[in-house]
Amino acid sequence: MKRPLGQLEREVERWGRAPRPARIEVAGPGQESVWDYPRPPRVERVPETVRVEFAGEVLAQTTRALRILETAAPPTYYVPAPDVRSGLLIPAPGESFCEWKGQAAYWHVETGGRRSESAAWSYADPFEEYAELAGAIAFFAGRVDACCVGDERVTPQPGGFYGGWITSRIVGPFKGEPGSEGW
Repeated sequence: MKRPLGQLEREVERWGRAPRPARIEVAGPGQESVWDYPRPPRVERVPETVRVEFAGEVLAQTTRALRILETAAPPTYYVPAPDVRSGLLIPAPGESFCEWKGQAAYWHVETGGRRSESAAWSYADPFEEYAELAGAIAFFAGRVDACCVGDERVTPQPGGFYGGWITSRIVGPFKGEPGSEGW
């Protein structure tokens, strides 16, 4: 989807650099600070295998995942649609709008006699700066049984709205934690 002319520039000016908390953790060797991530967000390829599990089944597994890096937030991982088991995602009501990526649709996950409401989302027609996300599926780590990057099981980003995955390779504090409303 083509973003209206000048909208990105207005959004960057409006949002600028995220306000910073009083205490930011120092990244150690092999770690990244979410406070060094850019705004607007950047998309990058993930070299490790990304896996999502629910109800004793692997919902998604890929070596072609993408991650979004945005100031103050743990990375959000997107799995290409062909690497998600077909038939396990059911369209969910509701949608949301991201000022950077566009209109998101949500998905329930259902398998093995279990259902997780609005456990995933995708952008059918994202703004052109994020076109490579079109059709890829992102999962809320807290709404499925496990999400892994390589051999590491992730921790869900705090707060019910955000879908970032926390690994030992990133440090915060993270948007979604108590007191982070102004970031």
